[in-house]
Amino acid sequence: MSSSPLVAIVDDDQSIRDATSNLLQSAGFLTATFADAESFLTSASAPRAACLVADMRMPGLSGLQLHQQLIASGASIPTVLITAYPSDATRLRAREAGIVCCLAKPFAPDELLECVRGALARATPKS
Repeated sequence: MSSSPLVAIVDDDQSIRDATSNLLQSAGFLTATFADAESFLTSASAPRAACLVADMRMPGLSGLQLHQQLIASGASIPTVLITAYPSDATRLRAREAGIVCCLAKPFAPDELLECVRGALARATPKS
């Protein structure tokens, strides 16, 4: 049994999912990847996720909508949003929703690792 926290990565761009997963795995995290919010929500990984890295713009639910849906369902997961379309309005909406970090693509690996570690520091342990 591993004590590494599970980080769920939700992005419709497979290259971003793969690169993000590889980076986080190289830093010792367990990862699970999903092409859309609906796949994540119906997965066995969703209840075990200690952190969520989600794209802001995806078909179906956006990363912000996914975060808000999790909160509404009582399954709040510390979330890092990534976006290719950064704006002050997006950052403000993310901050108001309790998003840990909002990173612009392309982001530096160290930025993502710092955000994920910050998110995990906020996470409540899973039973």
